[in-house]
Amino acid sequence: MVDKEMREPLFDFLDEYFGKIRTIEEKIIRKSRADVLGITDGSVLGFEIKSDSDTYERLKTQIKDYDKFCDYCYVVVGKSHTHVAEHIPDYWGIIIIEPGKEPVMSREAAPSPKVKLKYQMELLWKRELHNILQRNALPAYKDKSRKFISDKLTEKLDEGILKRQLTDQLFERDYTVFDKEDGEPKKVSFKKTTTGIKVRRRPRTFTKHTISKKKG
Repeated sequence: MVDKEMREPLFDFLDEYFGKIRTIEEKIIRKSRADVLGITDGSVLGFEIKSDSDTYERLKTQIKDYDKFCDYCYVVVGKSHTHVAEHIPDYWGIIIIEPGKEPVMSREAAPSPKVKLKYQMELLWKRELHNILQRNALPAYKDKSRKFISDKLTEKLDEGILKRQLTDQLFERDYTVFDKEDGEPKKVSFKKTTTGIKVRRRPRTFTKHTISKKKG
């Protein structure tokens, strides 16, 4: 299977497995491009897709970057990657997608021991940082940089509270709003299910960093 054939089954599987989840595609995290970030209540999940035509050439770098940004990390593979477990840490999960079959959670992920809240704060737009400031009755810091505001929030708020509010902002992100610092908005759609309203990938939620599909 190629990458684009794996994504639709993956998104359907994530909806069923995690319930309330929002997905963001093609997000640059340091030296890597995360194929999919999943936002749940209080956690950021990372999904690196390795189609049957992909290699492990860049996987070491990708692992380092995913580990910094994601609370839980998964590799999503086709049937050709039977030895993928040998190439990833034992706390990474494995999802297998094969043609004509339901995706399978071959190995559940454990918490990443290397994730840092300071890196996750980089995922937020400046307007979202201001939302958190306002929510906690902190100064607006209108003329300050994103890094300054992030550092202040990390200093002032309990880590558990800040992580929850960070994921709240990412889950509620409105891509129809223009943010000068963070790029063009992208419209997203909602699908109501029996478990509530889930943000889906139609049309895809891309960031301004969208680039052509890489190998490996």
